[in-house]
Amino acid sequence: MVRKVYVEVTAKFDTEGNITPLSVTWEDGTVYEIDKVLDKRRAASLKAGGIGMRYTCRILNQESFLFYEEPRWFVEAKK
Repeated sequence: MVRKVYVEVTAKFDTEGNITPLSVTWEDGTVYEIDKVLDKRRAASLKAGGIGMRYTCRILNQESFLFYEEPRWFVEAKK
């Protein structure tokens, strides 16, 4: 089972309006630096529900989806 977890994200906004997430703060306060953004596209979260910009990120050598569902960010987490 998967749940939607809203997270705090530090992001860079450039002059063209592009958003690049830099780090994610998990619900326990742990901050995870995003090593690299591998992909960005509008997509649905098929596991947790919702739609927005889906960022495929490499964090600690693992790929994770980070969603920007205006005005909030969320990740898919196991219950």
